[in-house]
Amino acid sequence: MSAAETRWVPQPRAAGVTYISGEAKAKLDLSESRVQGLADEATWDMATSLGLSPQLTTGAVLDELVQAGHDIVVCTADLGRPTQVIGFGRKYPDRYFNFGIAERNMIGAAAGLATTGHLPVISNYSFFLALMGVENIRNDICYPGLNVRMIGTHSGIAMGFYGTSHHCNEDIGALRAIAGLTLMAPCDGNAIRAAFKSTIRHDGPIYFRAGRGREKVVYDAPPEFRIGGSNTLRAGKHATVLAIGNLVAASLEAAEMLNADGIDLGVVDMYSIAPIDREAVRRAAKRGVVITAEEHNVSSGFGSAVAEVIAEEGLGVRLVRVGMPDQYSLLGPPTHLYRHYGLDAEGIAASVRKALK
Repeated sequence: MSAAETRWVPQPRAAGVTYISGEAKAKLDLSESRVQGLADEATWDMATSLGLSPQLTTGAVLDELVQAGHDIVVCTADLGRPTQVIGFGRKYPDRYFNFGIAERNMIGAAAGLATTGHLPVISNYSFFLALMGVENIRNDICYPGLNVRMIGTHSGIAMGFYGTSHHCNEDIGALRAIAGLTLMAPCDGNAIRAAFKSTIRHDGPIYFRAGRGREKVVYDAPPEFRIGGSNTLRAGKHATVLAIGNLVAASLEAAEMLNADGIDLGVVDMYSIAPIDREAVRRAAKRGVVITAEEHNVSSGFGSAVAEVIAEEGLGVRLVRVGMPDQYSLLGPPTHLYRHYGLDAEGIAASVRKALK
């Protein structure tokens, strides 16, 4: 059977629905797409859609680190393509291990590789790594303090209509309770580059919580990135948003919207969740209301970590937590869900206005 005959035939779609614009599609590398040349210009497959996820820079930065002499091996569980490490595997097949859908075995094997002197990097969807594998992360990697890097992509509700089995709104709560584990949340592609490069010599396990690769750009170049740090992106007089992940870009947009109303909102990228930048929380508390923003359940997440600092240090400031309510998400396209749950610029701006009344 020829390649043309094996191509998937698209079914009729709703009138007026466009998944990927022709303009965007024209810029993509479609050499591996099996739906190229079909009559329906809006038809797409995995190879097509991943071209729209440029902020997942893991494979590229790991390539650079290997070229710089670091003994990196990559582990994934059948998700090399969507987590964007497949290119690394093709270039370094002896450094790339695909475990199939055996996530817990993958974590244990990565721990074993670490004991032999390699620096294993696990790249997988957050749910299948952080939640399904939390026991193995704790017992196999963190308890012996092994030097393993983990990057969980498509965190929060980024998997949209794939459903609750693929959503991950509980990982921060689970992981920040594990002793010895550093937990960080790079917000875009340059932040991912900075996260890996700046922590490459850290001795101990690190988990990077990332999105689906379609986040808006926050940093034009790799920023300063250190364990226990943060980056103040905008100073404000009336309130401060402490944000992580894709809520960083949304908070910056909200600040611009509120500026028109005379509200001066500060925005801090709090990329280090555990350990948290306590000084950044203190500075925010001095300026007024503190708002935390995260794509995670508001119970036990990043906002709870900030609340602990405020309570322990007696900072006496109001805290508003923006995030997922304590419930399972509805299903739908991620951007629609962000709007529904107030996890976009308009939602953050509305939360700030309400807090300042």
